[in-house]
Formats: sequence, structure tokens, C-alpha cells
Amino acid sequence: MALLGVGRLLRFLRSVSIPLSTFIAFSCALIFIFILYQPTPGPGLLQRLGWQSWDSVSLAPKPNLGSGSSSSTGNTDIESPQPTEWWNVSQQEDAVDWASLPLDEWTPLLPHDTGFSEIAVTHCYVNPRLASVCDPDSTPEQDAKMGKFVRVDRNLNFDAGYFSGYLNVYYRRTRRQDVNLITDIKLLPADQSPSSTDWVKVPTSLRSGVTNAPALYLWYQLGKTAGQMTKAEKANLITELDVLYGDDVAWYGFEKLKPATLVHDAQRQDTWLTMRRGVKPPPRAQPLHFSHDGKFKILQIADLHYSVAKQKCRDTPPDFACSAGADNTTAKTLVGAMLDIEKPDLVVFTGDQLNGQGTDWDPKSILAKFSREVADRGIPWAAVFGNHDEENGVATKETQVKMLKALPYSLMEAGPKDIHGVGNYVLKVKSADPSAMHLLTLYFLDTGSYSRGFYNLWGWFTPTAYDYIRQDQIDWFMQESAAIKPIQRPFTPDNGQDLGHIWKREDQLTPQTTKLAKPNAMMFFHMPLPETYDKADIGPSGRPLDVGITGQEEKGNAKENAGFFKKGILQAAESDNARDLAPEVKIIGNGHCHLTENCRRVSGVWFCFGGGGSYAGYGKLGFDRRFRVYDISDYGETIRTYKRTEHDNFEELLDDMVLVGKNART
Repeated sequence: MALLGVGRLLRFLRSVSIPLSTFIAFSCALIFIFILYQPTPGPGLLQRLGWQSWDSVSLAPKPNLGSGSSSSTGNTDIESPQPTEWWNVSQQEDAVDWASLPLDEWTPLLPHDTGFSEIAVTHCYVNPRLASVCDPDSTPEQDAKMGKFVRVDRNLNFDAGYFSGYLNVYYRRTRRQDVNLITDIKLLPADQSPSSTDWVKVPTSLRSGVTNAPALYLWYQLGKTAGQMTKAEKANLITELDVLYGDDVAWYGFEKLKPATLVHDAQRQDTWLTMRRGVKPPPRAQPLHFSHDGKFKILQIADLHYSVAKQKCRDTPPDFACSAGADNTTAKTLVGAMLDIEKPDLVVFTGDQLNGQGTDWDPKSILAKFSREVADRGIPWAAVFGNHDEENGVATKETQVKMLKALPYSLMEAGPKDIHGVGNYVLKVKSADPSAMHLLTLYFLDTGSYSRGFYNLWGWFTPTAYDYIRQDQIDWFMQESAAIKPIQRPFTPDNGQDLGHIWKREDQLTPQTTKLAKPNAMMFFHMPLPETYDKADIGPSGRPLDVGITGQEEKGNAKENAGFFKKGILQAAESDNARDLAPEVKIIGNGHCHLTENCRRVSGVWFCFGGGGSYAGYGKLGFDRRFRVYDISDYGETIRTYKRTEHDNFEELLDDMVLVGKNART
């Protein structure tokens, strides 16, 4: 019986073994195909090995760097047989959700593509920001069809005096397809009118409230409805209005409507109504990068001190030609000429773009022009704030940053909101080869304006002490520095070959000393640190490392100090090697002191002033206006500096010396 039972069991197992094994094998196959098996191109496409470091590579197009992001920029296409410079790519504008843009708010920096249906002008002696008693008449039905009236929040009579009242332009926007839209605007005196009948006259003069000013009326032309227009006609619609104070260039993308609504005289400046057609996004800068032979040049422009009004050129010879005013003479005669000679890869404005002191009551009109010479040449630029940039009381630095970011080729950033100041940010300059290696770090900090003051009898804030870099900024800098990855220095471009050249014969290799360290760094802020004036280091030659002119003016540093130099700059070493505690930041560039233009090394760090570079700021007879240049080579290892002055048709170079690298000043 036992043998019979075993036989039955064996027969049973034999009968089910084939289906069971088939089921198990099929299940394993399914698990492998749908769960375990994950096709991958392999680690070679996710990691790239070169002589410098491991670097993650995304297969998707990389974002635009222009913000100080640590990401590489470019478009990596593994299927394209044609090599492309990672930085030489078309800069894509951020996608705009047109439907989300507000129609009932005046937001001239937004890329509106919606046309106008009606324009109105009101003159009132009540501030429209406080009460809407003088708003144009409308009904709910008109608002629903034509759009609500939007006030251009700029008083055309601002510079005409208090008793001239408030003169404001209003417009309606609409996305409806059955409403006729405005295609053109003209400003005409009372005795003139357009020849065709499709023009509408706004009944209130653009010079209402100004004594003895001849009337000037706004006429607008109504065209087709949006549903009838072609794509080209829609792209040419008037999409925004603004106001410019002063006789300078309009904001980027806008054009002046002539004539001026308020005409310049001894007491006031020109006022212009400006308009924009279509959408004109400002061109964006390409990511900062060295040339293929390892060069990168920075031009520092310090203390422009521009104003709304046409100012006289300061501290110049009596026969000096300045009929265009200090700002325009500086822009054309100094800045433009310097840019054409030096052809920098980056321009850094080191504060006091605005003159303050009651002359920059409309920062937007000044910011429209201060970087125009640089942008017209397609050069990227960055900026920090100075103490005078916040004296206007009209536009905060947060507001100014939004304006600065909306200008062509700007790399300006507001920085973290939870630390002191506005404009604490980092830019990274990378190699031009496919590795896009980070080779130079540029730190920008806000030294603030005034830390203490009192209110006088007239309600004005009177500063008594300069501001300074605070502890939370020191902490931020240390965090940013700690995030910088070390690289193998000196850098050797990959040239698309990576490890191929290691198979050369050993006697053909040129030995050189290398180290693993962070890239060299430079730092820019407006007001100098107290240590800027400390005793200079003594070089091997026995001479103090202090080159240039100083002592012509009082020290420009704040009296208070949170210890940024000792707790920040000297603590942020370029390497973790205990035997090499060289600071990461090799050079600090300052403005603020127009008659000081020296470079002094203190505790291994060079402090360099830009010197006065504007006819609008104070100077000194016999002291030529000048600009500091940083000529960086050897892929960031060598940093040379010199000053170019206006003397002898800009042929004069002063104090040409190497600060960092081979043949450095000793």
C-alpha cells in the first residue's frame, strides 16, 4: 500500500510539473520585462568623466544661466552629429500665459499683447491714488465690452508744480474679438487734426493745469476688430503707455510721442508720453563663459550719479564741452568709447547709478538710460546698489531690481529675501569647451545705504552713518562659498576628447603642478570695508603691495562692522587642504570713492577701487576720469588689472599689473 501511495504521488507531481514550471517561467518573464528590466543608455550619458570633476549631464535642454544659477546652460542633443557651443544657443524667453496677464492694472514691464479700445485723459486736483473722484466716466456695460479704465500711474504735471494738479492718461484693454482696437496715436495742437475720419480726439488737453502752455490733444485711430486683423496687424497694436521725465531715451521697447507734453525751462524738465507697439521682450545675455583660449574681461563702471535733469559736468576745465549734459556726455564720451576700446565680456556697475540728493525723483527715467551704451553693444552687465541709489524715496531697491531685470542683457538678481540688502547674488563664468566647467566665481553684495539717521524739522531723513554688510549676509556668503565644487587646477579644456590623450607616451607629457581647489573668485560691492585701509602686505621684494592713488578724500567705509572680512572672506578658503589656506576671493572691487583708485593687498586679498568714471559725480581738476579693467586669462588662473583714463584719447593705461597667478605683483 505504501508503494502504491508513493507511485500515485509521483504520477500526480509529474502531471502538474510541466504546467507549473511553465507558469513559473512565464511569471518570471513578466516580472523581468515589466519590473526588473529598465532600459537605460548607461552611466556614460548621465555622468561625464574629465580631468576636472564629475558633472551631471541632463539630456533635456538646460536653463539659461544669466541668473547666477549653478546649472550649466545649453542644449545637449546626443543625436545631433553637429557639435554646438553649449553657450551659443538661442535664448528662449519664458513661456507667457497671455490669458493670465491682468487687464485692469497698469503693469508696463509685463509683455502684454492685448490692444486698447479707448484712451482718456483727466485733470484733477485730488490725488487719484487716494480717491477716484476724477476717473473717466463709465458704465458696467461699457466695462464689460471695452474693458475697465486703467490709469497710467504717472502724473504728466509732476514737474510743473503742486498747483498744476494731477494730469493722468487712462486706457481700456479688451480681449473681445468684436471691438475696434487702437492702431495709432498722435499728439496735435488745438488748430490741427488728422485728415481721415477714423481718428478720435480726447477732449482734455495734455497740458491742462500748466499756465500759459498751448493746448496739446491726444488723438487715437480706431482700426479693425481683433477678429478681423491679421497676425501682423495684431503684432503692431499699441499695447502699453508710459511717461518719461527728462530729455533722454525712453524705456526699452517704447518710443516717445512728440512733442513733449511739458516743455523744459529753467524750473522744469521735459515730460513725454511714450508708447509700445506689440511685445518687445528685452534680449537676454548668453551664459558667461571664457573664450576658447581661456580669456575673460570685466570692465568696472563706478559711480555714474545720473539724474533726471540735465546736469552740468562737475570738476572739469572751463572750456570742457558739456552741452549735452553730464549724463549724456559721460555715456557717449566716456562709457561708449571705453566699451569700443576694451570690448569687455561683462560690465559691472558698482553702485550709485542714481545721483540721489534730490535729483533722481523718477528712478525709472534714469534706469532707462544708464546701461543703454552697454546694451546697445550686446554686452552682459551686472550691478550692485550704492548708498545714493535709495535716496529718492520713490522706488525701493526691490522695485528697482524689477526694472533692472527688465532691461536688455541684464544679469542683475534681487537675491534672497530673508537677508539684509537687495542684490546679494552669484554669477559663474564657465569654460567654452563642452565640459562647461565653472572656472570663475563672481559674488555681488549690497552694502546698504545708511544705518542711522534722524528726521529733521522738515520731515527729511538725515543720514549720520553708512550701512555695512550684516551677519546674515556673511552667513549667506559662507553657504554660497561652501556650495562651490572644487576642480582640478589649472584647468585643461576637454576639447571633446576627454581621456583620449592619456595614451600618449609618457615622455611626451609635460608635468605640471596641479591642485584640487575651488575656482578663483572676485567680489563686488559699493562701499569699502574698514580693512581696505589697513596696512598693506609686504611682498618678497620688501615693498608694500599698494599701487595707485589714495588719500585724496576721506575714508569711505562704514564705522560699524560685522566682521565680514575676518568672519567671511578669510574663512572661505579655496581648498580643504590645511597646508593651503589661500582665500577663495582674491579681489574685492569697490566704488564709492571717486578720487581713490588704488589696489592694496591685505591678508592675501586685493582691495581695488574703480575710481571716478562720470562727469556727473564729483572729481578733481587734473584727475582724469577712469575705469578699471580686469583682464582674466589662463582659464581664471591669472588676473591682471589696469586703469584706462580719458587722457590722450584713452590711450593712457595706469598701473598695469598682475594681481593673481604667474608673475603676480610682489
